[in-house]
Amino acid sequence: AKKRGAGYGAPVDNISETVGNTPMVKINRLAPEGVTIYAKCEFFNPLASVKDRLALSIIETAEKEGKLKPGDTVVEATSGNTGIAIAMMCAQRGYDCVITMAEPFSVERRKLMRMLGAKVIVTPKAGKGTGMVEKAAELAEKHGWFLAHQFETESNWKFHEATTGPEICNDIKAAGEKLDYWVTGYGTGGTYHGAGKYIKAKSPKTKIVLAEPGAAALIDSGIKTERNTDGSPAGTHPAFAAHPIQGWTPDFIPLVLEQGMELNLMDEYIQIPDGAAVETSQALAQKEGILTGISGGATMYAAIETAKKAPKGSTIVAMLPDTGERYLSTPLFASIDADMNEAELEIARSTPSWVLESAA
Repeated sequence: AKKRGAGYGAPVDNISETVGNTPMVKINRLAPEGVTIYAKCEFFNPLASVKDRLALSIIETAEKEGKLKPGDTVVEATSGNTGIAIAMMCAQRGYDCVITMAEPFSVERRKLMRMLGAKVIVTPKAGKGTGMVEKAAELAEKHGWFLAHQFETESNWKFHEATTGPEICNDIKAAGEKLDYWVTGYGTGGTYHGAGKYIKAKSPKTKIVLAEPGAAALIDSGIKTERNTDGSPAGTHPAFAAHPIQGWTPDFIPLVLEQGMELNLMDEYIQIPDGAAVETSQALAQKEGILTGISGGATMYAAIETAKKAPKGSTIVAMLPDTGERYLSTPLFASIDADMNEAELEIARSTPSWVLESAA
């Protein structure tokens, strides 16, 4: 680790320059004995998720290609993290931002996007992910706005090939270790496609483990998503069912993911059972001091299951996509009380001053 007090380095010109180069943290108490697990902590990005990479790439690529100019509006469909990241980039660059987001996703995400200056259009629950995607496309066509196309654009996975994959391999090399397993889930599939492509090229013996919710096993179904001419989904995938892992597995297989699957990067596959993602995320917080979201819990569950079967001495890297603070209104915090419980009241009453008794 860098010596405390050494400083970050020279001041950066703007917030986008802090995207990437996120640390990997060793899992000490949850990892099975004899196997090393590292968490790639993407919540160290400036807006606390892996989607900061995607947003930076989409905006910079559009600017280079002349598709974005001063005064333009960017519109995108998102479960939250991409919208927050795009809102950040639009605020920094001076673009207007409109986000479409399906009703079930956490209200914290809506507020964060609005705090960053974006307008958030909430679509009805019945439309699922495809509904918010269709709404974004309609708005782009109607108003002449730039549609980010996170689920289809190659600027998504290419940025992970150029940054996330090299970061993982370089940090493992710096530790004097070899990368035996890399574990991830998917939202757009950009991390899996891009980082996976780099890792396989650099370290062919590394096994890539892809995880998805057991309740929405789209990849495992073997059924492809029907598409519109621009690659966007034409409808809901028949294997989809509602699941609690926000940011993972929309109700369609994104084109970016499908193209990654065609590269045969996946060596192993794990389904996440009901409850496992929340339980593992809570365990990471309470046993490791790592506050990650439900998707991070899901990935770590898959990493721990991988570790149980891995040869002794194996090294595993698991992606933690975002921070747990983004889930205060979700099942992740449903069992966490705001008021003092009996154990806490007992501690308060153990000394005489300033005891706040609960209302009768």
